[in-house]
Amino acid sequence: ARFDGKHVVKASVSDGIQKGEELIKKAVSGEAPVYHHTGAAASEEGGESEGIGHTIYKHLMNGVSHMLPFVIGGGPCTYNPEPLADFFDMFYIGEGEISYRKLLDVYKESRKNGDSRQEFLRKAAGIPGIYVPSLYEVTYEEDGTIRSFLPTASGVPEKVEKQLVMEMTESVYPEKPLVPFIKATQDRVVLEIMRGCIRGCRFCQAGMIYRPVREKNVEHLKELAYKMLKSTGHEEISLSSLSSSDYRSLEELVTFLIDTFHGKGVNVSLPSLRIDAFSLDVMSKVQDVKKSSLTFAPEAGSQRLRNVINKGLTEEDILNGSALAFQGGWNRVKLYFMLGLPTETVEDMEGIALLSEKIAEKYYEIPKDKRNGKVQVVASTSFFVPKPFTPFQWAQMSTKEEFLGKARIVNHKMHEMLNHKSLKYNWHEADVTVLEGVLARGDRKVAAVIEEAYRQGALYDAWSESFNNEIWMNAFETCGVDIDFYTTRARSLDEIFPWDFIDTGVTKEFLKREWINATKETVTPNCRMRCSGCGVRRFGGGVCYEDQN
Repeated sequence: ARFDGKHVVKASVSDGIQKGEELIKKAVSGEAPVYHHTGAAASEEGGESEGIGHTIYKHLMNGVSHMLPFVIGGGPCTYNPEPLADFFDMFYIGEGEISYRKLLDVYKESRKNGDSRQEFLRKAAGIPGIYVPSLYEVTYEEDGTIRSFLPTASGVPEKVEKQLVMEMTESVYPEKPLVPFIKATQDRVVLEIMRGCIRGCRFCQAGMIYRPVREKNVEHLKELAYKMLKSTGHEEISLSSLSSSDYRSLEELVTFLIDTFHGKGVNVSLPSLRIDAFSLDVMSKVQDVKKSSLTFAPEAGSQRLRNVINKGLTEEDILNGSALAFQGGWNRVKLYFMLGLPTETVEDMEGIALLSEKIAEKYYEIPKDKRNGKVQVVASTSFFVPKPFTPFQWAQMSTKEEFLGKARIVNHKMHEMLNHKSLKYNWHEADVTVLEGVLARGDRKVAAVIEEAYRQGALYDAWSESFNNEIWMNAFETCGVDIDFYTTRARSLDEIFPWDFIDTGVTKEFLKREWINATKETVTPNCRMRCSGCGVRRFGGGVCYEDQN
């Protein structure tokens, strides 16, 4: 009734935001109609009109909500978004080329219609690949595991299906990337040649979530490479993929790049290559052998453990590749391993030092007058963190003390080697690894820890000089969250995981089979050798249908 007899402007929320000045002038000039109170009370049950005060309040709050940004997450970490669910309005599951246009169209339509924030989020949840955490409810068992994970509104799917591009050649790719005024770390043209990986390493999340392998047409890549280098002026081009050696037209593409750009001040970078005669020949043409090093990722120190993790790399491959590299003039090799892998033994750990020694020995088999100085073999170990949507998502993780103990075993063995002066050993920070383990397989209860750590001063923690482990340990204690529940705890095959509501195409049954194969030390062939029935064939393309047209 307090608005009775006053000039009142009625407008939609979108007009209130976009035409505010125009509406204020209308109200001040007296052009707005006079409001007369009818005495009708608002009634939720009877459906009668609301009082003008309540109506204005509702629209005011709606307007405020429209001024707040919608926070959206994407990328590989969203394949378990639950630890961050409290901080995001929605997550995009999958590759961004598919559903963002639809999402933006729905947003514009909602703004036009004056929809509330929640109304827009309900509509967004109906778009394939969009996960809205606030529209799902999680219940827990007494032991802390998940009992149920269900939507709370109609039209919201129980499963969120990842979005992926099946026709890679036709997908959007920047022909004229922006060039910054400052020198960037990745100061080069990046040319994506394919997505996915055929290898099936059991620890690798990217190899599972980006299935199936999808290649780009080599002629299209040649055209893109030329246009991108010409438009940017960059002096280096890098071929991007999870495993470049598995791109079937690699030799043709690399030959084109060398013939077209070599000698014109353009370097060709070839990451993710297997070390074989072809790769070494190519690298000798595009790299300064005296300044570069070769990189192998054996991941495990013994062949037994490499079979457990399904790493398609034998000791013979590594030693032969090293020998070829040394004969070609290289004298520096980098090796990447993991400690804490399932079924790992002391022999597996010591195998890291033994393999490093064997590589150094290969160098000294070359006649002294043909060597390029002293050899340097650098072995680096990260600590194993089980990831969602991998066969190792059921694996127990080591504690901080166990990780450091494993690193000491390797370090001690390194110093026992005959060529120890040619060997160097580095290892990852165990504190950070434990935190990664919690975030990788955490549920919504972890969000309270993240917020508490932030309030205690945790910021820019990816920078080692800013990371303070004590803050995080205090946050876990304050929130009553048990670290071991997320890291070292054994998990049953039928446990409901926080990420099970996401459909990546790779079935849980396949992951279970691979977990069992790992315990049996059984190797699964790669996708081009044999289909193992992971489930992604239903997407209708990629490596699953190669050579079938």
